[in-house]
Amino acid sequence: MFKSLYRINSNDQNFLHGGKRVLNKEENIKEIKKPKLSVITVVLNGENYLEETIKSVLSQQYKNFEYIIIDGGSTDGTLEIIKRYNNELEYWVSEKDKGIYDAFNKGMMLAKGDYIGIANSDDVYVDGAFEILYKYINKFPEKDFIFGSVKKHWGLLHGYKPWKIHFSWGFYSSHSTGFFIKKKSAKKVGLYNLKYKHSADYDYFYRMIVKCKLKGIATKKNEQFGIFRRGGHSSRVDFKEHFFEELTIRLDNKQNKFLVFLIILYKFFKHFKKL
Repeated sequence: MFKSLYRINSNDQNFLHGGKRVLNKEENIKEIKKPKLSVITVVLNGENYLEETIKSVLSQQYKNFEYIIIDGGSTDGTLEIIKRYNNELEYWVSEKDKGIYDAFNKGMMLAKGDYIGIANSDDVYVDGAFEILYKYINKFPEKDFIFGSVKKHWGLLHGYKPWKIHFSWGFYSSHSTGFFIKKKSAKKVGLYNLKYKHSADYDYFYRMIVKCKLKGIATKKNEQFGIFRRGGHSSRVDFKEHFFEELTIRLDNKQNKFLVFLIILYKFFKHFKKL
């Protein structure tokens, strides 16, 4: 469980925040009958691509959304970019944090929407992404979460196969830009576990699917939500470090040890066969 509305209580002398909540601007109520989306972007020194991400969110035709940016204390031009969109952002904050998943947690607690989605600061939504999302929300209101197709540099990630989670993490499209979850369902799962520095989203999905037994659906292959840029957080992590954290997640979640052992053998030989 997590409580809504993260309370700012920062000891960071460089703490800054802004957006509509600080300006006390009234929300757009033109589409009040449609579900409200909360989109979260976390960033640290992301001046190269952040503005492209922001524009991809703000330019969506579906307008009943709030956009929240969590900055970890950037020292490049990131804050100048964020301030440029101060009047259009629901809320933004800049303060030191404990890493990317701590920032995700802050964003989730600040979110007021019916559905929560994450867009990393180097990824983008494609035109019409929120319209496709709304179609699925409207058609499958009972589903807890939705995975949209996402283009990666080597191909199009699509589909959702929950049965694969027991032996592979390749059961979904993408965490960034491809994933939206009902806020009330997210509260059942709780926050991202900060014990895991690189793969806390895997732990989150395991708890979501296996422990909480939440139900989800994927869009069709051609119904694309976003584009995942090469060189993100996960791609910079050493194989061994990433590998052992993934195994720790499985063991911490009480997965069958014999199956975990088989996964170790398979991934170990698969990796070194490529070398």
